[in-house]
Amino acid sequence: MGRVLLAAPRGFCAGVDRAIVTVEEALDRYGPPVYVRKQIVHNTHVIEDLTRRGAVFVDELDEVPDGALVVFSAHGVAPAVKEEAERRAMLTIDATCPLVTKVHKEAVRMAEEGYEIVLIGHAEHEEVEGTLGEAPGRIHVVDPARPDEVTASGAGPVSWLSQTTLAVDETMRAVAGLRRRFPHLADPPSADICYASQNRQEAITRIAPRCDLIIVVGSANSSNSQRLVEVALNAGAGAAYLVDRAADADERWLGGVRTVGISSGASVPEWPVEELLGWLAARGYADVEPVTLTEETLTFSLPPELRSPRNPE
Repeated sequence: MGRVLLAAPRGFCAGVDRAIVTVEEALDRYGPPVYVRKQIVHNTHVIEDLTRRGAVFVDELDEVPDGALVVFSAHGVAPAVKEEAERRAMLTIDATCPLVTKVHKEAVRMAEEGYEIVLIGHAEHEEVEGTLGEAPGRIHVVDPARPDEVTASGAGPVSWLSQTTLAVDETMRAVAGLRRRFPHLADPPSADICYASQNRQEAITRIAPRCDLIIVVGSANSSNSQRLVEVALNAGAGAAYLVDRAADADERWLGGVRTVGISSGASVPEWPVEELLGWLAARGYADVEPVTLTEETLTFSLPPELRSPRNPE
């Protein structure tokens, strides 16, 4: 009846894998409960699994007892959060993705050099909140779709940074808009968009023109998963939807569809993808063609508190 184009890379990136293993190792070494500030990554299946193992997810440190073990999520935290944990004698393990840490360091350096910083991103996202805390008063957040609403004064030098999980195209459009306002806008020393987000976006761009429908597996609060849906539509897919699992898919989407594209966000395990492929196969889409953009080999060391001979630096 129809076929499936299965995009790769998809699913877990190096930063997500490191964050999840960090919580698992902490549970193995210290036993439950292991408190985790915010969701370790934005995926309901991962959170449910780690909760069953003994992880306790909290919004803020005031929900964590003094002296307890707490893991900071992959999205990063502001220095003030780390200072509070130290003040309350908590044992902390920082699972911030190293690519987010890079953005934090860039923010600190730019602020020290006297720049006003425009941070392109979504103000409510944990990553943006953490980056803001690195240079309070020096960073102005602007939505990528509305760069004209930037609040930076431009009285001195201005530079830009971005949330790592944005779409590359929307970020560059925002930068172009900012440059009209600030002609001498300084660029970061290297791209901020995460390699994994970019790879997944490019992979879905490759298959989109061939697809009547694209289904992205990912949770609704996952920025990089949401961007994949937008990228698919912009690249020519007939339709595109985000689902957490196969049960969220709607058979009505398949009307008149010959080719379905499948991908998943960087915080998604593989089993919901396999589940979705089974759901499609049962409805006549059993012919699966893998489409691989590149092979990802990057890995990150675990946080120093968890390194051992089997996890060397």
